Amino acid sequence: MRILFATAEFKPLVTVGGLGEASAGIVKALRAQGHHVDVVLPDYYAWDFPNAETKPLALPHWAAPASVRYGTHAQAGSLALVDVPHIAKPAPYVDSDGLGWQENTMRFLAFSAAVAALAKELKADVLHLNDWHTSFAPAFLAEPIPTALTIHNLAYQGQCDSAVLDLLPSHQANYFFGESGNALAGAIRLADKVVAVSGRYAQEITTEAGGFGLQRLLSGRGDDLVGIRNGIDIDVWNPATQKHVPVSYSVDSMDGKTEARAALLSHVGWEETKDPLIVMVSRLVHQKGIDLAFSAAKFCEGLGARMIVLGSGERHLADWGRHLQKENPGRFWFHDGYDVALSHQLFAGGDLYLMPSRFEPCGLAQMQAMAYGTLPVVTAVGGLADTVIDADVQPRKGNGFVAGTADEASVVDALHRAVRACKNARRRRAIVKRGMVADWSWDNPAQQFTELYETIER
Repeated sequence: MRILFATAEFKPLVTVGGLGEASAGIVKALRAQGHHVDVVLPDYYAWDFPNAETKPLALPHWAAPASVRYGTHAQAGSLALVDVPHIAKPAPYVDSDGLGWQENTMRFLAFSAAVAALAKELKADVLHLNDWHTSFAPAFLAEPIPTALTIHNLAYQGQCDSAVLDLLPSHQANYFFGESGNALAGAIRLADKVVAVSGRYAQEITTEAGGFGLQRLLSGRGDDLVGIRNGIDIDVWNPATQKHVPVSYSVDSMDGKTEARAALLSHVGWEETKDPLIVMVSRLVHQKGIDLAFSAAKFCEGLGARMIVLGSGERHLADWGRHLQKENPGRFWFHDGYDVALSHQLFAGGDLYLMPSRFEPCGLAQMQAMAYGTLPVVTAVGGLADTVIDADVQPRKGNGFVAGTADEASVVDALHRAVRACKNARRRRAIVKRGMVADWSWDNPAQQFTELYETIER
């Protein structure tokens, strides 16, 4: 089956959030199952792409000039990099002040037109769209192609002035939502199948609380709205082979995790006290519950724990993190920014991984933590609820700890219970083992996508 996979992010070329990692993971797994997958991606940075073949693209005048570079990337595989007006930027979505580029609607409208043109040129059996950045593509297809739309985060919908819809050659009415245009709403109406990135999230987005205004539209899709949980790349998130882990380890031999803890303590300048280490690697945004994590930090001494946070994002949250480190030098440590090696060291050296999200379509970090033998402490939302079983609620199946609600009291309670479990070596070992032996790979999700494609392939 030939699949055109359209996305605004693809690891390792560009990763802002989970979209880039998830896109790379599912494509790798689909290719391993024998599918021909062409990835189409905006050419944001004019990447070095040896031996690429450049061709012009015939797009509407407002989207011209347009071109595509075809080739095979050493890590990304078969790739089509699209250049349309204003698509090249120093960052994909926002400027240095964190504000969206003024041209974003037109950038991704033109990109969607290019996606449709490539789908026809490559004779794709299935067009797989991801999030709002690709959602205008069905409007540029005179003859529809079997289409699946994956919603990675419903909060971002591509709202725009309704006048923009005059540029669409067809299906304009489908892209109206209220008095405005809405890219994602149009694709939800037009796609053959709509996929949420976890089963729980597929339910949540049909509710007023989780639907961000699109709940009725989504619930109206009935059985054509499905949930397929994301996976993780088990070649990357494997402490037995990962180069950033000081000493390799596995579920059968955990000594290397002790070494990873020692290395992490040395990095932050702390002496060993045996207090459990609570770690967190996250974007500093309201959705991720960073404020709940920082509020919980003041309880670390009472819990008998210490906290290490790595992340970047909203300035006031970063300022709060630096303040907490200054006020609690032996209990709290904060790094403003992102560091690949350090992130792996936190996953490996931590005892508990905190993820107090207010909503979480799937989440990858909780699975990455479990693969590294670090116990997740999460809220009961989206993919977190689908992957983490509270060890106090189901002692024989538990692989972590769950806060029932996203508030300070529930998060601190879950941390308290997790810290208590960490101090019981036998119990901790049993909980850790369940997380480490579970299959968090992309194999099963890829098989589910294959079966979904087969239901819509014409």
